[in-house]
Amino acid sequence: MPLTEFRQPLGIELCRWAFKPVFRGLFRVLARVRVTGLENVPSHGPYVIAINHISLYDPPLALAFWPAMAEAVGAADVFRKKFQGPLLRLYGIIPVHREAYDRRLLDTVFAILRAGRPLLIAPEGGRSHATGMRRAMPGVGYVFERALVPVLPVGIFGTTADFWQRARRGERPLLQMRVGQPVAFPPLTGIGADRRVRRQQDADLVMRHIAGLLPAEYHGVYAGQAIYQPP
Repeated sequence: MPLTEFRQPLGIELCRWAFKPVFRGLFRVLARVRVTGLENVPSHGPYVIAINHISLYDPPLALAFWPAMAEAVGAADVFRKKFQGPLLRLYGIIPVHREAYDRRLLDTVFAILRAGRPLLIAPEGGRSHATGMRRAMPGVGYVFERALVPVLPVGIFGTTADFWQRARRGERPLLQMRVGQPVAFPPLTGIGADRRVRRQQDADLVMRHIAGLLPAEYHGVYAGQAIYQPP
């Protein structure tokens, strides 16, 4: 049955309020953190936070420094990890089964937005494990089309796979998160196959805006396609 409302258990809400400042403090101890563009974040109402995803540190960084308490989706296979799995459950991350159609997941995503909550997603569908971005998953465009809420592009860099090792050596790497202005989508057109092409184009449009917030070496498959926003 489709979800008509979304609400996290009280225990999860309390864990979030307790651990968010802890993670924010840990990041500031281990690294130099620079966050810009928070003036682009809506003061209220639902919206989507779309991030690039290089390593497992990106979602925690974004959630820790986001000015509102955001919901988030994450790959289901990460829930089986010894360390990450319990943390994902404590925060109430919504599991995503990649490469599979999941009607309940979509119902949950839209219920989150109807409840007026911000939602963090990684349009690539998982970590790129490399500096360059991968192409967005086409299903993300369907969410953008149906949700009809602002989509904020967020570029994150410095969270390389060796971040933890560098931090332990006392290097304090520079981690940067840049929040862009909401993406404006062209009017919807087409049906059937044309609509599916359009959804991929919308997903790619968000990634091109994210690329515009990142150094050129992070653009990956979107090299030469970045849309730069005014500072």
